[in-house]
Amino acid sequence: MSDSPAARLQKLFEGHRLTPTQRRIAHCMVRGAAEVPFLSSVELAELAGVSQPSVTRFAVALGFDGYPALRRHLREVAPAERPEAAHEDSYNEYQQAVLGEIENLRQLAAMLADPAPVQEAGRLLAASTPLLVLGLRAASSQARGFAYFASKVHPDVRLIDEGGSMMEDRIDAARYEGATALLCFALPRHPREVVDTLERSRRAGLTVVTVADSAFAPVARHSDLLIPAQVGTGLAFDTACAPMLLGRVLLESMADALPDAQARLEAFDARAAARGLFVE
Repeated sequence: MSDSPAARLQKLFEGHRLTPTQRRIAHCMVRGAAEVPFLSSVELAELAGVSQPSVTRFAVALGFDGYPALRRHLREVAPAERPEAAHEDSYNEYQQAVLGEIENLRQLAAMLADPAPVQEAGRLLAASTPLLVLGLRAASSQARGFAYFASKVHPDVRLIDEGGSMMEDRIDAARYEGATALLCFALPRHPREVVDTLERSRRAGLTVVTVADSAFAPVARHSDLLIPAQVGTGLAFDTACAPMLLGRVLLESMADALPDAQARLEAFDARAAARGLFVE
């Protein structure tokens, strides 16, 4: 299992029924696992965009007497400072955005020290024919990229990257034809339509595997297996290097679970060469 500060914080929050505001605080704390132990309740509230009393109630919900007790605990599970923290002020905003993504990738690598969730996801996706891949708005490019490569090794991949009334029809049709799993990419801001679709999909009998920016994302309660990968927030628009890489990791795991994946790849390469599809 991963033993990074973020993972230890994540473990602290598991098993607690948190309100949406409390999930927001928890998400904020996981993102800033190294810095949060040194913040006051007012500073944490400001960082998370909530009220100071909400931070206090959050600490009590976790079983602490108040925020000071929670902060003392956090100082025991998080390092004193990140290695690059002393030099952070010397970087411009673009460099800081890149460094933020590097940190997200480090956390993803630490989480993957336990490969069991990804391996389980790969088996679920490989076993579903057809396989549904859902991603709307900000997550559409993640879903489209996964579906493009997955179609090289999986016999029937169906991409859903646009919402509307037809989406439910397509999911129902796939379920009727034998689909057992749906892979969802869910990134902020989370469309209500995605949350509703996952709820309906599970009621229809589909197993929902989700890649989301946080284990506390709104889609969490409608996912059978959620694997988090944080997004970068240092620029005007979020960056999603970690979710994209996690998608490729899931693709690898799925291919490992498909007995004819290599044969399909070789057949595609032969057809592509015969058509002169790519320029060397």
